[in-house]
Amino acid sequence: MKMKKTYYLLVIVLVFMFSSCKKETGPQMKPLEIAVAEVLEQNVRLESEFSGQTFGQSDIQINTRVDGVIESLNFTEGSLVTKGQVLYTIDPLPFQAKLSQAEGSLAEVEARLARTKSDYDMMVPLAKINAVSQRELIAAKAAYNASLASLSASKASVQNARLELGYCRVLAPINGLIGISKVRVGDYVRPGAASLLNTVSDLGDVRVRFTMGEQEFLRIYREFNKPGSKLKGAGKSVYLTLSDGSTYPQTGTVSFADRQVDPTTGAITFEASFPNSDKLLRPGQYVKVRVVTDVRDNAIIIPQRAVIEMQGIYQVYVLGDSSKVKMQIIKPGPTYKDGYVIEDGLKSGDKIALGGTSLLKNGSVITPKMTPWQPGESQTATIK
Repeated sequence: MKMKKTYYLLVIVLVFMFSSCKKETGPQMKPLEIAVAEVLEQNVRLESEFSGQTFGQSDIQINTRVDGVIESLNFTEGSLVTKGQVLYTIDPLPFQAKLSQAEGSLAEVEARLARTKSDYDMMVPLAKINAVSQRELIAAKAAYNASLASLSASKASVQNARLELGYCRVLAPINGLIGISKVRVGDYVRPGAASLLNTVSDLGDVRVRFTMGEQEFLRIYREFNKPGSKLKGAGKSVYLTLSDGSTYPQTGTVSFADRQVDPTTGAITFEASFPNSDKLLRPGQYVKVRVVTDVRDNAIIIPQRAVIEMQGIYQVYVLGDSSKVKMQIIKPGPTYKDGYVIEDGLKSGDKIALGGTSLLKNGSVITPKMTPWQPGESQTATIK
């Protein structure tokens, strides 16, 4: 009986060992198929992107020069207007009355002048024969001079009243696009910055203002002024990305930089000018401004998606012999489209895994799938 139990126990142990060996000697997993791209060497123009806002070539605010009630609006809001076109009319009756009063006062002064001149002209020969006293002659001359002064003041009053009457017709100062009116018929307006009627913008060219950090400005300035710098030719062009992600078809040029760095933000303001023949750009739009800030020859470029970043250390998987991948530490430089310019760690012709799986480890054997790649191709595909 004891031998029988020992026999059964031995059989169970053998079955367990056989099962364990069977698991250990099972079929191996097929190597992962991983997309692999070749490291590129190209001449690149690196761009920096800044936030900007658009302005008309001229954005002229329209204010009234006289107070009164708006009688009419003589334009279509949001339309093109021409220089000298009547935009608003203000009730002219008070100013017409003021002009009539000034003209009446001028007539009285002219009559007084004629009388005092006649008196003075008559007394001059009489004074020579002592028919009148010198005191009377001096008084006559003073009255005549006072009339001359009154005449000048009255003429100025008439001219001023005529100008104010003319200001009742508010004219377009330039050819351009007019905005939405701030006032309506019947509104009372008065001179001053607070009484803005409208704004007219000249959209022949559009100005774009953007700010650049002081350190970036210093770097670009030094690079631009190096003898033979390639940035001098490439850095003159400016590109716009609109709010919908599209690229504005026209290229702009930098017009000027502000005279100082803003001490509150540590940034300097630039202004660029863009042609706007189709009137696509309007004042007040927020845009992205792209400027070429560096030019590099024979730069090493890899896709951004191939880079693994952990605690400030950047690594890629480099394909080696026997289809094994080795983790390589790299030093990435600036971004270029959807890639990185590599400062150190890779050379032209190296093949790197594009990743996409957490199963990839250092020393893993893979089935490489060569994938052609050019900077910006994935961005173009996304936009399309």
